[in-house]
Amino acid sequence: MRARPLVPAFLVLVLVALFGGQSFMAQTARENVAFAAQGATPEVGIPGPTNGGAVLPNGTLPGNPAIQLVKVADGLIDPVNAAAPNDGSGRVFIVERVGRIRILDQDGTLLEDPFLDISEVVKIDFLEQGLLGLAFHPDYASNGRFYVYYSDYRTQGDHFLVEYTVSADDPNRADADSARVLFDFDDPYVNHNGGDLHFGPDGYLYISIGDGGLAGDPFGNAQRLGTPLGKLLRIDVDAATDEGAAYGIPADNPFTGQLLPMAEANKRAQTGAYHPDARPEIWAYGLRNPWQFSFDPANGDLYIADVGQVVWEEINYQPAGSEGGQNYGWDFLEGAHCYPPEVADCGVVGTLPVAEYNHAEGDCSITGMGVYRGEESAALDGIYFNSDFCSGRVWGLKRDDSGAWVYQQLLDTTLVATGAGQDEAGEIYLTACECKFTRDYNPFDNPTGTLWQVVAADQVAEGAETAPLEQQAEPEATPAPEGEEMVGTPAAGQ
Repeated sequence: MRARPLVPAFLVLVLVALFGGQSFMAQTARENVAFAAQGATPEVGIPGPTNGGAVLPNGTLPGNPAIQLVKVADGLIDPVNAAAPNDGSGRVFIVERVGRIRILDQDGTLLEDPFLDISEVVKIDFLEQGLLGLAFHPDYASNGRFYVYYSDYRTQGDHFLVEYTVSADDPNRADADSARVLFDFDDPYVNHNGGDLHFGPDGYLYISIGDGGLAGDPFGNAQRLGTPLGKLLRIDVDAATDEGAAYGIPADNPFTGQLLPMAEANKRAQTGAYHPDARPEIWAYGLRNPWQFSFDPANGDLYIADVGQVVWEEINYQPAGSEGGQNYGWDFLEGAHCYPPEVADCGVVGTLPVAEYNHAEGDCSITGMGVYRGEESAALDGIYFNSDFCSGRVWGLKRDDSGAWVYQQLLDTTLVATGAGQDEAGEIYLTACECKFTRDYNPFDNPTGTLWQVVAADQVAEGAETAPLEQQAEPEATPAPEGEEMVGTPAAGQ
């Protein structure tokens, strides 16, 4: 039996209760945005039951790798992310949802004092709220700047992107008084917050933001280009503007410079490519709750794991050098399928995912982990990993020699996967905790959060603690002739 938090049942009850009176609003929103987004005009052709080309986790990766998760830290309070400053220190910084950042030093010791503690200003009432993202400036070694994304307690859950600097006299302590707010915005509901942060190979900061919550994106935010909700944003943190903005807009963002002379505006409008009211920060859209995204350290390719609604979890892919502007389809599509799922036939909207899996075996919420580029497990090089909050399974995704995507389940653990990260050596980590979507859950009671490193199965060090695996169903015993013992697999623990 799979022992899991009561997540699916609880969420279904809550969302059905909240969503019951929203059908008219949702339909109106969908009609309003149907032709408002670039590339969103449906092209008839995707029947509901097919996957539109997205690969399913039924393949075998090149080399058929085997992995384990090795514990590297415990005693954490709701860890949800991990990041590295790329300053040569070998440290891993672990984000605790409650508002703290902890340091795992190069010797594998979890430092007791937090690097940053902003728990007094972070709202954690709902499990998807809190301190969610952390990214270090590419020049952190010289300028000491880093960025966090959190749900703010003082504003009832508004989202804040804030810059901090490291202390001048202690590399393991942030300057709590250095906070500089880059932006904040309100959010209609407590869930679907996104919040992952990464600097791309271009030096710009990318920010993933969910669609605003509830079920089915009732306000149509993911397809509306006038809101940051349901988007991947891209900003220049080194270029404040003459108008007093705390950041700049990269000149090659897809929706910059949209106020055009009438002739050019009319020409673009004919194809649905003119959006003068689009937020210039937008890099990609049509996302539900991207958790998490990452860049391949070797080539700059972008992977976005987007949490599904009721049936499908998806992985979106954007090759390095992309011009941006991709529409990933939500909420016309869930994965590569029609949404709502009872729709029998629908059109292609935007860019389909490269991989997906469904909820049939107890999965419910994807967690993107990243592309392995470490040296400790050479057999895993180039594999993109992801896990799932409800199942604890771990999958790998990679192209084969023909260029086709291959997706394979590699591990089935009992962990509750909450987030991930990568260190400067290219090693991949998964965060986990025994956290629950219940009103009486208190993350400070008996902290059970852990950090695990992805390791090739033949590289696990002697004495290392590996993640507990889900027990497989035992085969039934074969009836034996009278007087003889039963034949079968011994029960667990015997």
